[in-house]
Amino acid sequence: MKGSAVWSALRPYVMILPAMAGIGVFVIYPVFYLFKLSLYRYNLLNPAMSRFIGLENYRMMLQKTDFYQSLANTFIYTIAIVVLTIGFALLFALWINNKYNKKISALLQAGMFTPHIISIVSIALVWMLLMEPNYGLLNFVLRELGLPPSQWLQSSKTSLMSIIIVSLWHNVGYFTLIIVAALQSVPPSIYEAAALDNAKPYQVFFKLTLPMISPQLFFILIIMTIGSFKIFDTVRIMTNGGPNNSTSTLVFHIYEYRSNHLGYASATGIVLMIIIAILTVIYFRMLAKRVHYQ
Repeated sequence: MKGSAVWSALRPYVMILPAMAGIGVFVIYPVFYLFKLSLYRYNLLNPAMSRFIGLENYRMMLQKTDFYQSLANTFIYTIAIVVLTIGFALLFALWINNKYNKKISALLQAGMFTPHIISIVSIALVWMLLMEPNYGLLNFVLRELGLPPSQWLQSSKTSLMSIIIVSLWHNVGYFTLIIVAALQSVPPSIYEAAALDNAKPYQVFFKLTLPMISPQLFFILIIMTIGSFKIFDTVRIMTNGGPNNSTSTLVFHIYEYRSNHLGYASATGIVLMIIIAILTVIYFRMLAKRVHYQ
């Protein structure tokens, strides 16, 4: 009996041991190793020549104008993507959430989700053709409408906006489906009670619909923020950080220094991780109490 009691006490820890071992090997250890690298002037070709320099990489980071440019671009991109994606996803979800014609609703959902399953490389290359200043389809449409053409990716004034447009088109369908599923899980009896009370549409939306789908919106907010801060592939393919560092982000900034200054790149990675952690804590502190769990 004593052995059985011991096993009952240890069984939960034994069951989670494989998962915890994976987290330790692939998450916790890399974070500590990244911090260690950030304290060294690391020679990638000859690690034996690496030397400890303390916080020098962090001091260097705070003196670099391109770091601040990348940080500002990342914040602008994140704010724009999070706000626009959640806004458009919510509008599209309300539009296609048609319970009276499930076939059309399913077709719309499949069409909106399609961009998310396409390789970002293919998407970036197609949008580069669409945004070509002289022969691209977008400028052709603008000229036909009597509007001035745009330089899109070729100008530092519009390049970041162009990246935002591509990312929005790529991601909005996925989050639309999440919100559609949340809307369909709301009990119809709640809307029936609101109708009996003669509640106005905007009252139903703000007082009933939004609170009922707030867990999904909170989830989208968290993962959208984390994902936006890690934007890299679209920038690398479409602009390579240019022109004039107008689309350089923190992850792309890390990528640029990965070979010739690995310690500095590691320090930037630590700062990126801290920023994401702080924003996540702020979200939970400010918004978690506003989330309504059924």
